[in-house]
Amino acid sequence: MAIVVNLDVVMAQRKMSLNELSEKVGLTLSNLSILKTGKAKAIRFSTLETLCKVLECRPGDILEYQPDEK
Repeated sequence: MAIVVNLDVVMAQRKMSLNELSEKVGLTLSNLSILKTGKAKAIRFSTLETLCKVLECRPGDILEYQPDEK
């Protein structure tokens, strides 16, 4: 997939656990886990905005574009 989710990297830099992030963002652990592992097919802008507020980062810190190699 061309979009890579770096949520785990940002969380590690902030020393924040999945449980802590779940409480602060208001998402279930399972939904955050799906996003963190890159299995999510979509993300709402409101969710991305909340993640950025809580993690004090920018959307580009969480989402990265890497072209598929052919």
